Amino acid sequence: MNTATSTAESRAQQSSLRGRRLSRTARRRVWFYIFLSPWLLGFIFLWIIPLGLGFLTSLTNYDGLNLATVKFLGLSNYERAFTGDPDAIYSFVQTLKWTALNLPIWMLLSFILALILNQSIKGRGFFRTAFYMPSIIPIVALVWTWRIILDRNAGLLNAFIDVFRPGTAISWLTTYALLGVTVMAVWTGLGFGMIIFLAGLQGIPDELIDAARIDGANNLQIFRFITVPLMTPIIFFMLINGLIGSFQQFVVPQLLAAAGGAAGFQAVPPRPIYLAMVHINRQIFSFQRFGYGIALLWLLIIVVAVITLLVFKTSRYWVHNE
Repeated sequence: MNTATSTAESRAQQSSLRGRRLSRTARRRVWFYIFLSPWLLGFIFLWIIPLGLGFLTSLTNYDGLNLATVKFLGLSNYERAFTGDPDAIYSFVQTLKWTALNLPIWMLLSFILALILNQSIKGRGFFRTAFYMPSIIPIVALVWTWRIILDRNAGLLNAFIDVFRPGTAISWLTTYALLGVTVMAVWTGLGFGMIIFLAGLQGIPDELIDAARIDGANNLQIFRFITVPLMTPIIFFMLINGLIGSFQQFVVPQLLAAAGGAAGFQAVPPRPIYLAMVHINRQIFSFQRFGYGIALLWLLIIVVAVITLLVFKTSRYWVHNE
């Protein structure tokens, strides 16, 4: 009798402990979702739903104004981008050219600048601040400043070149606009790139460099076998962000066109800097082709995703993680 009673009491205690554990786990789970909910709601309502509505809109002829005339077109908008709109293909090609020109120059100069400012030189703090300043200049002021410098007739750069080659007038903002915009973008982003690379360089353990010097390694060997391998995760990070940012470039070409006399969204940049986002903006806001413009945006997303995926796939061969 006593044995049966004690067994029942033991089972009751175990059941009570299980209930407490379950209730504690349930409470932790509830609090987890409560703290997660702001991000989760933002992700759903600001990302998932807009992306879904955007894709559905890309399958229609929606003009942004009248829902009564909306018709389902299927994949016609996507087909039109390849067969019925030469400017779409041209703008995507120019974007690829712009990325291939801008990204390597920006990364290389940022890395070199970080290497220099990582040394124990006099006034290092001042130079770090000075090189970062262009990154916080308002973009409108930046474009107008560079327009004064690169103007074909009254620009400071052509005036300087004219000293050595009289009569020279290079069209930096029309014929060579892709190069001109690259100069602007690199100069603007140099400070940000320098800061990121500098943080990576300062994270390299001094013990490794000291050990290499004791073993007889020179500065070039230290750079080749220690600095570069340990910096590859940072280089990878900068490459991915630079790729995405280059494909999204819109403000500088549009502001250059507006500075040339046209008004706002109606301005058309020169052909060399007629990039994908410029063409998409014109389709949506100038011609009210919302469905077609969003289809172009989805194509741009696909291109960026494919290139980013290729970079991720190749990273296993050149990115060295600790």
